[in-house]
Amino acid sequence: MPPQSCDGTSANSLRSAITSMPRGTCAADGYLGKAVRFALVVLFGMMIALAMQTPARAQAKSPGGADYVTLKTPQSTEAPGKIEVIEFFWYGCPHCYSLEPALAPWVKALPADVQFRRVPGIFDASWAVSARVYYAFEALGLTEKLHKPLFDAIHRDKLNIVIAKDRTPVLNEPLLREWLKKQGVDAEKFMGMYNSFGVDANVKRASQLTRAYGLEGVPAIAVQGRHVVPAGNRILGIADTLIAEERKKIAPTAKKK
Repeated sequence: MPPQSCDGTSANSLRSAITSMPRGTCAADGYLGKAVRFALVVLFGMMIALAMQTPARAQAKSPGGADYVTLKTPQSTEAPGKIEVIEFFWYGCPHCYSLEPALAPWVKALPADVQFRRVPGIFDASWAVSARVYYAFEALGLTEKLHKPLFDAIHRDKLNIVIAKDRTPVLNEPLLREWLKKQGVDAEKFMGMYNSFGVDANVKRASQLTRAYGLEGVPAIAVQGRHVVPAGNRILGIADTLIAEERKKIAPTAKKK
């Protein structure tokens, strides 16, 4: 996994899922006993072995020399005639949060032929809870109003929106309701959407996309269903380069029409 990213193993400790974590990793080692740490090492080794046996991606080099990934099986996009850019993220990821100040102006400056959207990465049940929150925001038209404030609340104010109930990750509903009220949002309406079939479908789709794009962690940026740029200092610059390359491919097609 590239540095400055969060992977699925990070969510094994619910107590650390939405709180501060060491730089460069989301696994809160201080909360885990030796036995659990050993199990995680074994699991990580198994994941690496499996990845080596089932290569779904091909490493490539950008002109600047930094790595990105080109999928062997391109994914369909949802923006016909445009270049689709997806940011995969997780609300509990400190690296996704650190990317936000640079990402927001970058998104606003994207050309008209680029369609940007966010997709929550989902590696396990606790990540799915956070994904439901995002899709409820989106369905209610509250993403612009609440996306950044929730990131701030989680990482700056230590708001823990995921808790364990009978060893199962669930939404910390009383705490989130209180936070939503402070934001001027109808908590009942939010919870109705959070538990809706529409959000169910979006979460399932996000889980499918996490696997289809072969993600190893977040943040990650996918370009035109073909390339995945993992976390790193040049993630946006590399995405810009790939967008320019995809634009060259689209231009000849448009001329033929």
